Amino acid sequence: MADPKGFLKTRERELPKRRPVPVRIMDWKEVYEAQEPEQLRRQAGRCMDCGIPFCHQGCPLGNLIPEWNDLTWRNEGRQAIERLHATNNFPEFTGRLCPAPCESSCVLGINQPAVTIKQVEVSIIDQAFQNGWVTPHPPERLTGKTVAIVGSGPAGLAAAQQLTRAGHTVAVFEREDRIGGLLRYGIPDFKMEKKQIEARLAQMQAEGTRFRAGVEIGVDIAWDELRSRYDAVVVATGAMVPRDLPIPGRDLLGVHYAMEYLVQQNRAGAGDQVVNQLTAEGKHVIVLGGGDTGADCIGTAHRQGALSVTSLAIGVQPPSERPEHEPWPMMPNLFEVSSAHEEGGERVYLASTVEFLANGAGEVRALRVAETEYLDGRRVPKSGTEREIPADLVLLALGFTGAESETIDQQLHLPFDERGNMARDEDYQSSESGVFVAGDAGRGQSLIVWAIAEGRAAASAVDRFLEGETRLPSPVRPTDRAIAV
Repeated sequence: MADPKGFLKTRERELPKRRPVPVRIMDWKEVYEAQEPEQLRRQAGRCMDCGIPFCHQGCPLGNLIPEWNDLTWRNEGRQAIERLHATNNFPEFTGRLCPAPCESSCVLGINQPAVTIKQVEVSIIDQAFQNGWVTPHPPERLTGKTVAIVGSGPAGLAAAQQLTRAGHTVAVFEREDRIGGLLRYGIPDFKMEKKQIEARLAQMQAEGTRFRAGVEIGVDIAWDELRSRYDAVVVATGAMVPRDLPIPGRDLLGVHYAMEYLVQQNRAGAGDQVVNQLTAEGKHVIVLGGGDTGADCIGTAHRQGALSVTSLAIGVQPPSERPEHEPWPMMPNLFEVSSAHEEGGERVYLASTVEFLANGAGEVRALRVAETEYLDGRRVPKSGTEREIPADLVLLALGFTGAESETIDQQLHLPFDERGNMARDEDYQSSESGVFVAGDAGRGQSLIVWAIAEGRAAASAVDRFLEGETRLPSPVRPTDRAIAV
């Protein structure tokens, strides 16, 4: 194990410093400074190498956390990345973007702050890239079988890399002009710079994965035509249908879905000319929704020069400490201050938006908001508590309701479940033989770590379908909602 007395000698949880707010909101670079190697080593040494490592159970990928913590403490970075890559194709993504359910399951977290698992993870992969330890792993032989992956987010990329390494000829189709899905256009650079995607794509191309950007399946190539061309198809298109807020004034100018706003900024950050780009510059911005997407909008608005930023959430403010009904090792819903929240703005809870108010030009000028009350289990506006909040730009970050269905339903007649997700069996296969579903398209909006886990598991099912057997790991089942402990 790591330092046997590490958790006793180092009881505090130490993370790298965030760059000063006045400095970082002037650019789009990642907010964290580099961590001192000795500080990182101390934190890795807090891992107790438990007899029953509950962090394994908290992670859908089953990451071998105590093993690479120990190797980090021993300064064995090359061995650490080998153990990390054994279960996770893209630790540079999860180490930056995952909310770390593994840390909620850390045994040390019972009575001390949990081990900084996520930070150790990202440090391992960053060191590996810096030292040239991330190399291509092309297959030793080709099977002669072909697989089409539709969607290039984390689920699609994970499935593609696994199947390529198994010897299949894999083509990844992406309707946007660049590969990466929401990793590319949904995540702001201050959370993950796009050089992380480019480095991994270079490895995958060297392994033999083929990428086809700017091709929309269902439009440029029909779904049934794609199925006839390939021995198997994996649908990893995500859950991209946004949740709307159908209240009076919804059609006013200045009310937009959050993803529309974030995508445009990411395109601008990539050097594209974005005509009539949505911008927060000089505006009072209101973000509806208190999740990660809402926080991304807040950080983006600060960097664009918003006059004010207000975040409204319809529910109660989460507690700061683990509540009794979410005991260890469950992942609790806690009040968190992300880097974007730290940069300014106001967060308001129990706020129900009643109406978008217009000026004379048909543009939004304010929101009418009321206090939320609970009646028969429903959240409704409390009469008599209405007030107005000035707004020039309103961003709806209310989550997503399922996968886009129109073309695939018309052309392949695949069923969707009551939650708006594509139906599939225990082997990730849809009702159409040879068509598999992975990631948010099948499970609904979820975490990046679940997307990668499902991509790996779907790849195992595809390999078995094509070859009759497989050696690829399958970390999760489609019916898993959380890993019980």
